[in-house]
Amino acid sequence: MQIIPLSEGVFTIDKTKIFVPFNTETDELQHRPLGSLLVEVLPFLLITSKDVLLLDTGLGFSKNGELQLYANLKANTVQPEQVTKVLLSHLHKDHAGGVSTKDRLGNYQLAFPNATYYVQQKEFDYAMDIGYPSYMTEEISLLQNNPRVVFLNGNGVIDDYIYYQFSGAHSPFHQVYWIKENGETIFFGGDDAPQLQQMKNKFVAKYDYDGKKAMQLRQMWWQQGQDEHWVFLFYHDVKTPVFRAG
Repeated sequence: MQIIPLSEGVFTIDKTKIFVPFNTETDELQHRPLGSLLVEVLPFLLITSKDVLLLDTGLGFSKNGELQLYANLKANTVQPEQVTKVLLSHLHKDHAGGVSTKDRLGNYQLAFPNATYYVQQKEFDYAMDIGYPSYMTEEISLLQNNPRVVFLNGNGVIDDYIYYQFSGAHSPFHQVYWIKENGETIFFGGDDAPQLQQMKNKFVAKYDYDGKKAMQLRQMWWQQGQDEHWVFLFYHDVKTPVFRAG
């Protein structure tokens, strides 16, 4: 399987939940508001023998008049129309901002017209109920009653090689994925497992819905990943987005 990180840049985020660009060479973290977190925003493209998979969709920011996610794909010689599946861990705005785009009339359209989107039903319902600032309901509302969207409930398998599991740690209805092909296992934990150092150390995050559960899951996945030689994909890791265990 081919893994292509699609970085949208490094940001700081504080209690306002606003993503502020951060230049790692010139900016100083201590000059940002107290409690600011330093994160990368990093969707992944995964090319398998069956699919062109997109794992989460970034912030949905535009660059030079084009969705940044589109530009990142094209820089890797992939057109948006080639994406066959969009696997969503959850619908927070930094993970689902690129779910849709606006046309010239101001109407939202799915950003990947030939892809099937996968999301937990309860996550969508919760997002639409809670709304801003964590969820951008205007951008994700078109998922409802859309023939290109598959709403999931609990755990399961997609096309015999993509395994999803309800985790409910970072957000109440978060899910994680394993993609297994030709003896290789790639694990994408979204915001339950966002950075390498959080896997290696016991860490309870205040920003998680259930911080203790998230910590316990990370410990379990880390050990299993070491034993089974998983490839970990870290959505918010500035230094190590891809880590091959074992």
